[in-house]
Amino acid sequence: MQNTKNRRSFLRSFMMGLMMSMLVVSISGCDDDDGPDVVNAPAATGNTPKYIFFFIGDGMANPQVNMTEAALADPNFRMVNGAITLGAMNLQHFPVAGMATTHAEDRYITGSAAAATALATGHKTTIGTIAKNADRSQNLKSMAKMAKEKGMKVGIVSSVSIDHATPACFYANADSRGEYYNIASQMDESGFDYFGGGYAKGDFASKGPGDVDIQMQNAGYTIVDNLAALRGVQPGQKCWAYTDYDRDGALFYEIDRMGTDHISLAQFTEEGVRLLDNPNGFFMMIEGGKVDWACHANDVVSATHDMVAFDDAIGIALDFYNQHPDETLIVVTGDHECGGLSLGYAGTAYDTAFQLLKHQDTSYLEFTKVVDAWKGTGKTFAEALEDVKDRFGLGDETIDPLLELSNYERDQLEEAFEASMDPGFVRDTEEKYLKYGPYYDPFTVTVTHILNQKAGISWTSYSHTGVPVPVYAMGAGADSFSGSYDNTDIAKKIIESGQLN
Repeated sequence: MQNTKNRRSFLRSFMMGLMMSMLVVSISGCDDDDGPDVVNAPAATGNTPKYIFFFIGDGMANPQVNMTEAALADPNFRMVNGAITLGAMNLQHFPVAGMATTHAEDRYITGSAAAATALATGHKTTIGTIAKNADRSQNLKSMAKMAKEKGMKVGIVSSVSIDHATPACFYANADSRGEYYNIASQMDESGFDYFGGGYAKGDFASKGPGDVDIQMQNAGYTIVDNLAALRGVQPGQKCWAYTDYDRDGALFYEIDRMGTDHISLAQFTEEGVRLLDNPNGFFMMIEGGKVDWACHANDVVSATHDMVAFDDAIGIALDFYNQHPDETLIVVTGDHECGGLSLGYAGTAYDTAFQLLKHQDTSYLEFTKVVDAWKGTGKTFAEALEDVKDRFGLGDETIDPLLELSNYERDQLEEAFEASMDPGFVRDTEEKYLKYGPYYDPFTVTVTHILNQKAGISWTSYSHTGVPVPVYAMGAGADSFSGSYDNTDIAKKIIESGQLN
């Protein structure tokens, strides 16, 4: 877990003085203990992989990757044996890269269910559909099910609820991604060996508490909800592991998880490797799902924290690769970009000030809870600005002159504060939607927008966008992932490389 340990400073002090606007940093080998000694590792092209890792960053495209590289490139970010290490992203170690288009069968800008179906099965489908064909008349078989039929062990890990769109497409089939209970009820039917991450959102709507837990127990699964118990599960036991979860059954945002004993995405991955490793090999899909959620809310700091958590999990796979370089395939991609993240803002022209982002210490979601608690208490705008100063740094020019609020920015914040405190507020105009999104707290989203803009970052949407996503590969069969292709081809390449069909 050294990868994760050495990055916790990111979760305690995001981007301590981010180094100008360095977005891509080249690395020449590191001999420190921060991560696996894999730098430009050769792709083992001639072998059929025995072990397959498939990482999906939900909402992740090049802007999210570059923003995270910028964060990790800061020379004050962390010290390794007294020496500064620049450019720490595990993704930088991958020798093969490609680019994939993401459109759905019936819409240019895809949704998570359609994208995950393409990535899991190699087939396009319609928006909202879970591993079924476009008219929902036929079930599609995922690569995970193919791997299980081949005799490999199979694990599914996600930082969002285990019955959310992306994990669902690997073990379930459903007409709609909203059929959470139906989807969660298919976990035990899959016979997969390991499920880890968020809880089952479908259980929230079940007839009685714990329906899915009971199904899983009856199917022979050991169910655990803390790290000590997870580490006590023995190889050979089927396991469903989750940790403390939010109102949607997901892991807490990484920026808020810091300092707790909640299981991290990297720890779920590490324990999955331990439980799945066997002579017949394994397939494991790991999703960093809350990158997408943070980008929907236009919260770049929370998104970058979760990108680091996702990258930490990739580091676990690289550690395993070092032990089995000729038998392992690791593929990393995103299902779509989210938010239209732009590393550049009209108001700052060519300038960036990423160091300002280090002052945010809470996610938009946790701050929204704070704002909600103000309603009806007589909280004043001046008092609210003090909370903003404390949690985001905005308005505190004593720590950085660039954080000073202009009159225009103060007016934006005051208008948003009044909207948040108004019990009758409705988004009944285009202007309100563009300012505050479809359902986000007006004051919170305005705070993150202004902080992001001061740093030289902007957003075009509260939804997904249609830009291509990067694909990274390493190991047996990795060479086939270079070039440009469709997201369905990612699945086809993994299936072909692993001889899963």
